[in-house]
Amino acid sequence: MNSKAAGPRPVLIVGYVAFAVPAITAFQAADSVVYVEEPDVARKRNLAEAVQHIGYARELIEWEYHLPGRADAFFAAHPDLDPVAVIPAVEYAVPFAARLAERYGLPGASLGAAQLLRDKHQLRTVAAAAGIANPASEPVADAAGLADFMARHPGPAVLKPAGRQASVGTRVLRTPDEAEEAWAFGQAQDEGAFVPDRPIASVMLAEEYVDGPEFSVEMLVSDGRPAFANTTGKVLYPGPCPIEAGHTVPAELDDRQRKSLVAETERLAAAIGFGDGVLHCEWIVADGVPVLVECAGRLPGDSIPDLIEAAYPVELTRAYFALMSGAPLGPLPDRAERATAARFLAPDRPGTVTAVHGLDAAAAAIGVQLAVVGIAPGHRAAGLRSSWDRVGIVTTLADTPAEARRLADAAAALVRFEIDPNARTEDHT
Repeated sequence: MNSKAAGPRPVLIVGYVAFAVPAITAFQAADSVVYVEEPDVARKRNLAEAVQHIGYARELIEWEYHLPGRADAFFAAHPDLDPVAVIPAVEYAVPFAARLAERYGLPGASLGAAQLLRDKHQLRTVAAAAGIANPASEPVADAAGLADFMARHPGPAVLKPAGRQASVGTRVLRTPDEAEEAWAFGQAQDEGAFVPDRPIASVMLAEEYVDGPEFSVEMLVSDGRPAFANTTGKVLYPGPCPIEAGHTVPAELDDRQRKSLVAETERLAAAIGFGDGVLHCEWIVADGVPVLVECAGRLPGDSIPDLIEAAYPVELTRAYFALMSGAPLGPLPDRAERATAARFLAPDRPGTVTAVHGLDAAAAAIGVQLAVVGIAPGHRAAGLRSSWDRVGIVTTLADTPAEARRLADAAAALVRFEIDPNARTEDHT
């Protein structure tokens, strides 16, 4: 813990996300936030020191929130903490935050909804019962089970963990002959400093591959009803790992298509009994029908909140915190006034990065709002295996989604990584 004096009733943020700090700084008072983070993660990321330098942060409580029952144990250990809101900042925090909100008598997703959102297989079971389109999907125990699934469901398939994040361990297969290789790939689910050192049990799912454009819906939900909804267009890197290469806000959709995606997200919220919070639901539109990919009960990553806030404009993060504290939201926009886009930057092959070129040119390009790379020469790249392997981002602002996307593509193309492919690589941390 740090030594800052006690302040107002705190907001509890479960999980530390560095990219969210500037947005939260804009509205949270000094010493008004208590972070909760796994002890291993706090140690590996040196969070005790990091929190000391955040004006709104009161303290860091280290707690094993990944484990079942730990929210009730936290409440028993801190009955007088009296938070004003409980915010899940990362995927693994969603059930803990939901249960903790229940114990403190605060708005939240509900533990039942949170548990469904954290289990992709159970989420599909409930969504399908509600009439929401899903691909065929079933748990598999080994490569033989994966190959058998593909024999019964001819065509490409997706192998993925039922409870991980950032596309970790996810692979697209074209034929059953790839099952052994895909299974071996799927077992490598290291997330380095972002997860505890203890093993995380993982159920693997085999699913039919759905071909079509990809989108997400970001929805603020108040008492089970949508208070704000955005659609985001997605583009993936080529190759067998379905990793997002960029986003466009709002998505390039006509009004009917937009309403369809929002309506299906609202139906999913009702099906799982989601109470208060935010949903980040991913969809593939196949032959005009939204097919559920997965859904998270926390703010999206990948700078999507920043894109939304700039495009509408709307103070999305502030509105979310207000919602979770039970405060009135006030009017929120239902249409974006402008458009934003993001393109991610990553070395395209394994090896040691020897130079990064073109970043200044990208930052100075038309429409660019942000251009950053978080590595330096000497970084050992392992290729694109998950979202954690991306190392930078370019964002743009324009009058239309198509123009924002075009400008982001052009700026990102200016950045080039020199790679020594003969140098040894290591896993991300």
